[in-house]
Amino acid sequence: MGNNSNYAGIKETEKKRKAIANALIYVGLSLWAIMVIFPFYWMILTSFKSYGAYNAEYVPKFIAIPPTLGNFSNVFTAISLGKYLLNTLFFTVVTTLLMLVIVVLSAFAFARLKFKGRDLLFTLFLSLMMIPNELVIITNFVTITNLGMRNTFAGLILPSVASVFYIYLLKENFAAIPDELYWAAKVDGTKDMRYLLKVMVPMCRPTIITIIILKVIECWNSYVWPRLITDDPNYFLVSNGIQELRENGMGRENIPAMMAAVVVISLPLIVLFLIFRKKIMAGVARGGTKG
Repeated sequence: MGNNSNYAGIKETEKKRKAIANALIYVGLSLWAIMVIFPFYWMILTSFKSYGAYNAEYVPKFIAIPPTLGNFSNVFTAISLGKYLLNTLFFTVVTTLLMLVIVVLSAFAFARLKFKGRDLLFTLFLSLMMIPNELVIITNFVTITNLGMRNTFAGLILPSVASVFYIYLLKENFAAIPDELYWAAKVDGTKDMRYLLKVMVPMCRPTIITIIILKVIECWNSYVWPRLITDDPNYFLVSNGIQELRENGMGRENIPAMMAAVVVISLPLIVLFLIFRKKIMAGVARGGTKG
């Protein structure tokens, strides 16, 4: 009888410890979530404040009373934000499509085709990830300038159509597909390209979707390269627009309008992530495992 009571006491103590540990974990996660979400909340809140109300706040207010949509209309009249959004959309779509073709074909070659020096070539290819981005940008700038492609969409797009990391990620997924499927397809007379499109691509769809979404986000947020390679407003992206908005004085003086521009630019990416967040997580999880 005494042993049973001691066992029940130990079990009850373990339950209390587990409950306390879970409570601490949830509190920590909640605090972390607040820290992550708060900048976005403050950005959106500020965008709905008028210029006068914002400057009159000696103590920041966490509610916009009364809210205004004037900042959103102001940013479209202060700069050609609509045109910059269309330029960015074109740049993002074309870059992502070209990158997808290169990544899929390269990953297939490294994962499935047999040719002399394949492993050495892939190792050398991966070593490119060790080169600092600053050196790559300098080299690309000199090359694009010498080719006379400054202030062109070609100059914006071409340096961004290849990615060592995405090729590596997809190659690992392709390599996880059993070889038996490939040889069975070859026995049936299936060509490599048909096998790639009909078998490998559908089986690795989560990873491919993840690569597409990450590339879209990368292109949409591109800042340094557009600033270097373009000084013609006809080829400005949204990153150039933000800088233009700041340089003409509106950004320095009218913070609510600046935040409104950031909200307009960020909204497509936020919506994209919310829609495809499960596929992004599934693709990343699949890319981290093999077999």
